[in-house]
Amino acid sequence: MEDFMKKIEKVVVNSGIGRRSQEDHFEDKGLPEIEKDLAAITGQKASRRQAKQSIAGFKVRAGQIIGLKVTLRGSRMKNFLEKTINLALPRVKDFRGLNLSNVDANGNLNIGFKDQTVFPEIELEKTRTTFGIQVTIVPKDKNRDAAIDLYRNLGVPLKK
Repeated sequence: MEDFMKKIEKVVVNSGIGRRSQEDHFEDKGLPEIEKDLAAITGQKASRRQAKQSIAGFKVRAGQIIGLKVTLRGSRMKNFLEKTINLALPRVKDFRGLNLSNVDANGNLNIGFKDQTVFPEIELEKTRTTFGIQVTIVPKDKNRDAAIDLYRNLGVPLKK
């Protein structure tokens, strides 16, 4: 597994919080809790992502915080991947494997979690908000077929 980890460039973890930003006292109460949970899951502080332009239909203003992003490399990436593959994915309800369509033409694997409670660091009794997480695994080799073989060797449960 150690040899295969060297073939992965980075892991990007995103969480969109756009809809929650409309809530009262979100900046004071909701956002710090989401940042704390995301930091516990990834082992690294998340960077805030702001809207680049206003979109009236979505009630978004330029400069408003709409998401959180964490880029993992090295040992943190390795620990996060092992935790995701061995602990989080099996805890997903009705999980039967990831579709091959989750791997794009460049070999990036995208995994979405509807809520953060599948990760072992999150205690259901203590958390007040649930949020979705998107995990993108970026390989160094930008070939889709080679990336699928890499993911299978890492132990990622891909469907046939």
